[in-house]
This record gives sequence, C-alpha cells and structure tokens, in this order.
Amino acid sequence: MNTMLESLYLGPLDGFSPPGVGEPPDQSSMLRAADLLDTQRLDTQLKRFSTQYRQTDRRAVASLWSKWHFSALISTTLASNLLLDQDLPIGLDEVSIEVGSEGQTRRLWITDTGRPLATQNALTRFTKLIDSHLVPLITALTDYSGASPKVFWSNAGNVFEYFTEALKTHPLANSGSVEPASELLASRYLLNGRRNPLFQPVNYLIAATGEGLDRRRRLCCIRYLIPELDYCSNCPLIRKP
Repeated sequence: MNTMLESLYLGPLDGFSPPGVGEPPDQSSMLRAADLLDTQRLDTQLKRFSTQYRQTDRRAVASLWSKWHFSALISTTLASNLLLDQDLPIGLDEVSIEVGSEGQTRRLWITDTGRPLATQNALTRFTKLIDSHLVPLITALTDYSGASPKVFWSNAGNVFEYFTEALKTHPLANSGSVEPASELLASRYLLNGRRNPLFQPVNYLIAATGEGLDRRRRLCCIRYLIPELDYCSNCPLIRKP
C-alpha cells in the first residue's frame, strides 16, 4: 500500500523501512506487539535474539533488543508526528512486529495511517507513544530481565533525541518542525505532573580535542555485559582521547 508515510523516508530516513499499513501479507514472521507483555512469549523472542552471541546476559540482551525496537517505533512515530501532524496507531494492541532473522524488530505494521493530532502541545502530543507503548513494554522488559527501567528509558530517549536532531535536515521540515520534540526532551515533568522519563537522555560535551562536541548518553545501555561486545560509541563510561 502506498501511503504518505512512505514519502517521509528520504533524507535522514533514507535506508530505514517505513511501517507496513493494513494486513501483513506474510504472517509467518509477524508478532503482535501486545504479545510481548506475556512473559513466555517475551522469553521466546529474547532467547531467539540472544542466539547470535556466544555468552549472554539477560539484562544486556533485553537492552539490545529494545534498541532495535525503539528505533523502528520512534523513527516512524516522530516523522509522522512532526512532519505530517499525524497521530499514528502505535499502542501495543495496535501494532504488529515484523521480526528479522535474528529476532530483532525489523519493521512495524500498523492498522492505518492515523489521524490528525488532537493537540499541538509538546507535552501531550506524544502521550500515545509514551503511555500506550513505551510504559507497558518497558515494564515487561524490566520485570523479565532484572535490568533497571532507567536503562530502557535511556535507550528510548537516546533514539528519540537522535531522530529529533536528524529530522531537522529532512526535506519536509521547516524551522519549527522538531521544536515539540525538543521541548519534550527538555522538560523534567509532563503536563500531568509526572516525571518525564525521556528528560535529557543525551549530553553534548566539548570534545577532548577542543573542537566540536561529543554526543554522550547520560546512562549506559549495558551492552558490555555481553563479553564479545564493547561499549557503544556514545557510552558515558568511556573516555575518548
């Protein structure tokens, strides 16, 4: 199905996969996102994902898997929200996951292309993303893995901040397109008074060379707990020369 969403996948989104819309043609590689709230199904999915590593740590595996998933989820949600002013149906019970060969989220499938945003308020326009997808999924990942929920929120925030910055250069963006996302990242609290779990996930530090800035996550994604992996390039635990 050709959709307006597909027209967004150029510039900084070139190379990413737009979400499928409607009924997936091949059900064999699909997983209902809401099924991940079931411990046994989540265990099956993350064990499949872990087979690519010789030694695994459940916390690190869950964290790495979440980074794949959040990238697919947040890239398309932000692009639609900021560039089209469309609110996508991305609650866990509205989304199916096209699973890649190693168990990672390769692509999302949604029921339709959404509807115009009900609000332009930066602190409420991402409510569905936060409350209907991230909150329940991160709770399930935390309970399953034993990792701190801060790890998963940091992963989500890191992806959110990355695509917020990237979309500034999108051909369809104007000077104010990403301001709502930037405002959310800068706000310590949401409009209802709850702490904002996506608050300031990234720091920009003066590079050791004195030229330019280093982009650093505020919290480590703990991938180093898998022995064959190292710290990621934006890890706050390493010092760059």
